[in-house]
Amino acid sequence: MMYINAIIFGIVQGITEFLPVSSSGHLVVLHELIALPIDNEAVFDVTLHLATLFAVIYFLRVEVWRLITGWIRSLGGEKNDDGRLAWLIILATIPAALVGAVFDDYIENVLRSPWLVIVMLTVVGSLFIIFEKYSRRVKEYTALNARQVFFIGCAQALALIPGTSRSGITIIAGLGAGLQREASIRFSFILSIPIIAGAAVKKIPHLFNAGLNESESTVLAIAFVFAFFTAVLVIKYFLRFARNHSLNIFAFYRFILAAILIVYFWP
Repeated sequence: MMYINAIIFGIVQGITEFLPVSSSGHLVVLHELIALPIDNEAVFDVTLHLATLFAVIYFLRVEVWRLITGWIRSLGGEKNDDGRLAWLIILATIPAALVGAVFDDYIENVLRSPWLVIVMLTVVGSLFIIFEKYSRRVKEYTALNARQVFFIGCAQALALIPGTSRSGITIIAGLGAGLQREASIRFSFILSIPIIAGAAVKKIPHLFNAGLNESESTVLAIAFVFAFFTAVLVIKYFLRFARNHSLNIFAFYRFILAAILIVYFWP
């Protein structure tokens, strides 16, 4: 049974990390429905985060390499568009990093309520409908300025609240900044790399100090593989879908899920 649970958690993480439906919200609910496949939650969590981190780096490897090399060249004084964008991504990462560092324990221990998830599913779903209707989607993410990127970064900090969706709130902020739909999604994915990496690095010591037995190691490997390949497929087809379709379908999904959760968790 623990192998089946590992597959379920891996698939759910792979799907929800990059779709605007809230991975943390789904995992909070999943914890209520089925048991973790291993007792060490921190180790399991870092395994899933590493899987989705490697997935997005693999899929965006060309852009990631350009950003890294452009940033390195900028350190030597060379002005280039990739280096400029890399510095802006660092700027956008600061708000979420600061909020996470200061309020991490509070978020982990207080905000993991199914009812808060329900509220945020509804609020962010409503924002999707509003911004899909009224935003001017004309720009590529390379045209963003520092103020717009910092605004998107501040929105990303809100994703620490379970039920918000990091990808969802940054896509909305990108639309608000005038990005084309696909450009907003792609920029959201790029922004996810330092955030997911930071969350994983913080918990990696748990992985090395866990003293896992063979069965637990197998469970982690299964969860990793399913999360990785699911995430790669989701990224690929989500970008393809967004070229010609409204994102309102995800708003409606959030509303339906919120309604189901209200019924399930009603006293």
